[in-house]
Amino acid sequence: MTLRWQAFLDKVTERGDYRTPQEAERAARTVLALLGAHLVGDVRAALAARLPETFAVVLLNPLRATEPLSPERFVRATAAWIEGATERTAAWDVSAVLSVAADAAGEDLTARILLQLPPGFDLLFGRPHSDRPTATP
Repeated sequence: MTLRWQAFLDKVTERGDYRTPQEAERAARTVLALLGAHLVGDVRAALAARLPETFAVVLLNPLRATEPLSPERFVRATAAWIEGATERTAAWDVSAVLSVAADAAGEDLTARILLQLPPGFDLLFGRPHSDRPTATP
């Protein structure tokens, strides 16, 4: 199910604790443009189909990446694209946007997205995966 533009932006604004919707939109556009450079084929198309049209276009017309970025470099790249951002604020931006995108995508598609990304992106999507067995009381 596709989220409407306002609903998507409201969720990003809330998760990112932004003062204005414009700040949330700037973060969403930047993060989705960088993400689009790292996804290919039907996975990118499937995610775009679940995003509001404005953000789907951003995802489908990404910034060009010459190599896959680790989560740390993805955050640094985000900071470089957002005026006045630091790595710390960019990490907040990335997590706010990607967690809302993961909610829109659903668990199955998010798992397919994470398969196309370098290890560690699960945390940025708010979907930490642990290989450790869970302790039972």
